[in-house]
Amino acid sequence: MAFPSAAALFGGLLVPSVTAPVPPDMAPSMVIAVAAAAALFSNVVANPLPKRALTNDGTSLTLLYQNNLNATDDVNHVGAILLDEMTYAQAVPACAAIGESLISWSTLAAHRYDFERQLAYQSFIGKSKPVQQYYISGGVVSATQDAGSLQTVAQPSRDIALPVLCTQSSNSNSVYAAATASNKVVVASGTNLFVGYRNQKSFRFLGIPYVTFPGRFKYSTYPSAPSGVTVDATAYAKQCSQPYQATGATSEDCLILNIQTLYIPKARSTKDLRPVHFWIHGGGFTGGTGNDPGSDGGNLASREDVVTVNINYRLSTLGFLAIPGTDLKGNYAVSDMIAALKWTIDNIAAFGGDPGRIVINGESAGAGSTRVLLGSPPAIGLYQGAISMSNLGFGYALGIGYSYANTYSDYLTIEGSYNTAGQQIFSELGCTQASLDDRIACLKTKDPLAIVTTGTVARYVVQDGHYVNTARLDLTGSEGGSVANVDVIFGITRDDGASFSTYPKTPVTSISQGLQVGLGINAANAQKVIDSGLFPAPSSGDFTKDSFNVTARIATDLQFRCVDQATIYAGDATGVFKSAHYYQMDRTYGGYDPNNLGGPPVTPGYPNGNPDLPYYRVHGSDMPNVFGNLGTLRDANDLYTIQLGSAYFAEFIKEGTPNVPTRYLNVRGYDKTLASIQQSGRWSEVHGKSGPIMLIDYPGKQSSYVDVAHGSGIRWTTT
Repeated sequence: MAFPSAAALFGGLLVPSVTAPVPPDMAPSMVIAVAAAAALFSNVVANPLPKRALTNDGTSLTLLYQNNLNATDDVNHVGAILLDEMTYAQAVPACAAIGESLISWSTLAAHRYDFERQLAYQSFIGKSKPVQQYYISGGVVSATQDAGSLQTVAQPSRDIALPVLCTQSSNSNSVYAAATASNKVVVASGTNLFVGYRNQKSFRFLGIPYVTFPGRFKYSTYPSAPSGVTVDATAYAKQCSQPYQATGATSEDCLILNIQTLYIPKARSTKDLRPVHFWIHGGGFTGGTGNDPGSDGGNLASREDVVTVNINYRLSTLGFLAIPGTDLKGNYAVSDMIAALKWTIDNIAAFGGDPGRIVINGESAGAGSTRVLLGSPPAIGLYQGAISMSNLGFGYALGIGYSYANTYSDYLTIEGSYNTAGQQIFSELGCTQASLDDRIACLKTKDPLAIVTTGTVARYVVQDGHYVNTARLDLTGSEGGSVANVDVIFGITRDDGASFSTYPKTPVTSISQGLQVGLGINAANAQKVIDSGLFPAPSSGDFTKDSFNVTARIATDLQFRCVDQATIYAGDATGVFKSAHYYQMDRTYGGYDPNNLGGPPVTPGYPNGNPDLPYYRVHGSDMPNVFGNLGTLRDANDLYTIQLGSAYFAEFIKEGTPNVPTRYLNVRGYDKTLASIQQSGRWSEVHGKSGPIMLIDYPGKQSSYVDVAHGSGIRWTTT
């Protein structure tokens, strides 16, 4: 009989017995992990696991945790780890191999509702029988999909194989919780081992290189990451080079991804794989990271049972510099995103994800990236759905335009990019040699932080002819481009533009003056806005506040609402998308607030602000409604909204529609989400000029498009 290696035992028997010896250059933490596994080896030999476990790679791991997304309530809940069927004699060492023990009946009884719902869900997805028995400490427990079904039963008369419930002692919900020797887990994919760990809510694999850094101003090519190695994936890697970060926190060699999952299958198994949420962070193409706690996938994975992947990609000039007549054609960041997608397709099954069900999603610049990938020939076919949250684009009204927003949805030529940010970069970095080749060579010697902190940076997606070959997403077919025929969701926050207009620093004495300050326009154009009657100002008597309300509305229309509503409208009209849904976030939290507008005012009974009172739903304030990451609740409806939002978006990730089945919500015990959906009805696909769209709040509400075209004074960008 061939016994598995120590690495095979560690992590719940996930690594096949044919795994090569652990490489000598493994990280110190892996040495600890293997030592812990080796310590268990004698126990397994003394109490042999069944031959099936030794030759068929052991057991899957499923983390059970009833996550209501209320971070303040986490201390009142415990989890468990579910193993595959085995005899009771093998259950004890199997739990010990992951640093746990068989769970007790007293623990299950103390948290009966949580475990009833979790085990009912396992039956719902077909992982267990409609009436299923499980081994626990000293006996057996039975569960069904029915409420109140958890109960102890008599020990079987013979030692039959049953699934096993182990304790889950990693109870920190922090995204920075440290890995320990007892909570690490090893996953094998290809010829590599990945050492992750678990916290309270998910298995976590952090800082995984998806390609080897290709060098400055060179494109990522997949595959190129090291093979035959052990990757210590127990801590975040550095962010990509960007300003305003702590010394040593960033690096040019930054092409990594993070994974959170509830389910790790047996090695080489493709059974029960979950859909994959592939997140592309925002930050204006000059900042941001896949390590952001706000977009950490642990809560989404735990609440909705999807596998989450968050990526880093190169930023600023290091990600986008384009120079005519050279091999520097820009879009290095786009090549990074595509390489990360290819790595995900090839490896995510080992982490429980379905490579045939990947949905890309991003916010702000990440939404712009999603839009790019929807039309990028090398990317089409690598994903099955797309979500674009607050994509920016160019609108024009009454003499007002926003060139900043334009660069996200209309792609410059290489020449146009260089004219905007080329010679200035050379000059600011002192690369002023006569020869262009010498100037480029000089640039390649500069410190990466110096390059991304110049006064002018390249941060524009360009028409390079390979990754991007049209001037914009070709929704009408007029440019000979291609668009991925996938399900899509686009949407914005209600006041996205408030973050990109200026609140007057000193009081203004007229609406016209406020518009000039807020929008950066001249008096004549401000008067055109007033005379048009399209954007009436409130009449509170406070010209500063009243004018900013108009400013925020115009900026939202011109930079966000028009381009994104028009994209969905045109995509439906031409049939380029498989299906199209649209939303507006009407309840949000925090966000990008350079004007220090703050949230809703504090009132008695609402120490964190009263969301029933007016406040701006600013840019970036919608992410908790997808990820469920919200530490401070203002009222109960905040919690119910993030529960509802995560259900909508997770269902889209799973099935290409945001409409969550009633039976799923009943089985999981998501009563508040079910009540909202029953009240609002289905979130309908967009068809025609009226939408419809979903206003996401608690409860949600169906609506026609918000502010359809106002007339000849407004130009809707349709591509």
